[in-house]
Amino acid sequence: MTNNRLLLAAAAALMAVGLGAGSTTSLVAATTAAQEQSRSDQGEARREMRAGNQLSLREIERRILPRMRGSEYLGPSYDSTARAYRLKFIREGRVTYIDVDARTGRIINRSN
Repeated sequence: MTNNRLLLAAAAALMAVGLGAGSTTSLVAATTAAQEQSRSDQGEARREMRAGNQLSLREIERRILPRMRGSEYLGPSYDSTARAYRLKFIREGRVTYIDVDARTGRIINRSN
């Protein structure tokens, strides 16, 4: 679902449960801020990778995905402060997050 469609669906859901326009405006503002932070983090990851300070997402996926056989890969997110990727998987209805140090490719946390 595109971001605009997601925003419209969320706004419609809020209206359906009786939340006013102020709540919808707050949701849109919060969603927009989150999208901007995500773009900023992605740009930071790209700069660090080009500078040779960390591994590319593709390299990290190449290392981690084979360890998660039987799970469906849902995608990554990047935390520029921690310089870590969070890879999201699902298997038998359970979501698992694998946090990976972007500099070394080492798994630093696994949460279910």
